[in-house]
Order: sequence, then structure tokens, then C-alpha cells
Amino acid sequence: MARKRRNPFGFGFGFDEDDFGFGSNIFEEMERMMKGMRDIDFEDIQKGNKKSFVWGFNAKVGPEGKWEVEEFGNKPGVEDKRGRKTISEEREPLVDIIEGKDTITVIAEVPGVSKGDIKLKGSEKSLEIEVDTPSRKYHKKISLPCDVKSMTAKANYKNGVLEVTIERVEKKKEEREAGKRIKID
Repeated sequence: MARKRRNPFGFGFGFDEDDFGFGSNIFEEMERMMKGMRDIDFEDIQKGNKKSFVWGFNAKVGPEGKWEVEEFGNKPGVEDKRGRKTISEEREPLVDIIEGKDTITVIAEVPGVSKGDIKLKGSEKSLEIEVDTPSRKYHKKISLPCDVKSMTAKANYKNGVLEVTIERVEKKKEEREAGKRIKID
């Protein structure tokens, strides 16, 4: 019989963890994220000192059939004088990675900026997204699930959604590529 888990949100979902194939740690991971939010000082937002706050998580089944939980949005910053964590101005975008036979496609939500504000840097094993404008700051370094040819990267940005497609490295090891900037069409 499946074991009932205490829900991190404080209310009942009405299902056992095995009903949806959740691994034994998905609820613990969600609870860890929620506990981190309790330590944040939200007074800056309430007083109007910060324009907005975004925080959430994405739960999905990974390539090995195990659940993966990923946070996105503003992260807790440094501790203030009262020991409460401030809210960082920098947001981590929601990202999805789609593995194709010959390519890897990274889709990231970075609303509220123009394509000229987005800086991309790709290497054989990672993709870095950075935006630093007065109104929006985004940053995320994404570890890719396989080696890629960063020189083949193509990027498009439309309606707040950035899509970067990169060719996979063939099974034979190629020379390692240095990171390079990627132009957005």
C-alpha cells in the first residue's frame, strides 16, 4: 500500500504519492522550496519598493523516468539586519529543454525585454541566459543533457519566449569548443 505523505502546501491533495508515479522525494523537494519562501521579507513589495515578485516551480518527468522539480523566478537574496532574506531583483527564467535526435532546443520565458537586451553564451555543455536592464534582470546557466556544437546555435525571441536550438555532438568526441555569443534573430 502506498504511503501517505504530508503535503508541503498544508492542504490535502487526496492522493497517494504512487498514484501519479511521484518518486519518494518530490514532496520533500517541494517542501524544501516552500520553507525557503517563509524566510523572505515581503515588506518591500507591500510598501511598493519592489515592482514585482515571481516565484514558482516546474515539476516534470526527466529522461530517466524520475520526477524533477525546478524553481524559477526571484530568488531569496542576502539577509537584512533583522535576519530576514531580501528579494533578489534578478529572476531565474522558467526553462524547458527538449531533446531531439539531432538537436537540443532550450525554451526560456523572459518577458518584458527586447531581443537586443538578451545575452546568450553557449559552450559544449551549457547555455547561459542573461538580461540586465533597469526594469528586468534575468540570469540562468543551464547544464545541457549532452554535448552540443555551440557554433551551430540559432536563437529566436518572440512574445517573451526565447528559443535556442543547438546541434548535438556526434558520438565521436569532437574538439572542445570555447564559449561564444549567440545572435538572436
